[in-house]
Amino acid sequence: MAVTYKRLQHMMIEKNISNAELMRNAQISANIITKIKNGQYIALDKVESICRAMRCTPNDILEFIPEDGE
Repeated sequence: MAVTYKRLQHMMIEKNISNAELMRNAQISANIITKIKNGQYIALDKVESICRAMRCTPNDILEFIPEDGE
């Protein structure tokens, strides 16, 4: 199963929040931003930090996508 953070990216656009601002508000590194852009898994504590900063739930920022054959 793959993960996508398109919901987070759309939310950031809607709220006019830059990557730098998210990094500052959620206290995450540029490495986490790169993982988000590449659809890689991030640690649950980072998801929590992002949700707190964006005032949302994990369902609002990420989605699991079944891979072929699943």
